[in-house]
Amino acid sequence: MRVVVAEDLFLLRDGLVRMLEAYDFEVVAAVESGPELSKALAELEPDVAVVDVRLPPSFSDEGLQCALGARRARPGLPVLVLSQHVEQLYARELLADGSGGIGYLLKDRVFDADQFIDAVRRVAAGGTAMDPQVISQLLDRRAQDKPLGRLTPRELEVMELMAEGRSNTAIAAKLFVTERAVAKHTSNIFGKLGLPPSDDSNRRVLAVLAYLDRG
Repeated sequence: MRVVVAEDLFLLRDGLVRMLEAYDFEVVAAVESGPELSKALAELEPDVAVVDVRLPPSFSDEGLQCALGARRARPGLPVLVLSQHVEQLYARELLADGSGGIGYLLKDRVFDADQFIDAVRRVAAGGTAMDPQVISQLLDRRAQDKPLGRLTPRELEVMELMAEGRSNTAIAAKLFVTERAVAKHTSNIFGKLGLPPSDDSNRRVLAVLAYLDRG
């Protein structure tokens, strides 16, 4: 799997490269600035990009804006964003196109290599990998949305765990219920969010994106 890494701090960038390569990823570029990132994403067409929000030259949202531009040029390009803080505007903007393949992790809450690598793989496969703090802040702003108001408290718990990228098995273990119960809750969620069965779309990803970006 081909990866582009964008991080301005040398030690962190080098650490990310070494970790990814240790898990058999091919790092095709490791860059430190916005212009370098834009060029690498356009020319190399990686399977996934791991991007720090703040990059030179602006040190504001340079990394995210480059990723957004690349996703406009190549819809669905998987992007895993790394950030020091929860930036709601950035997260909403990243989720807005509804294409899937999105992750948003807080650097100081990534506790081990397996957690990080699992997130990269899920995003590369078109899924989501969202830090619970990011989800919580996004949901606080959308708690009164009409479609979400139809979800029961248990369905909201299932939805939040889905947004973290957890499987039905993992959700069942976390909530101490059966997988059959989780499947039933998931089916109810799809119905309440207006997502009928389809062979052409991943309803799980669409449900998460609709849930996080409904406004």
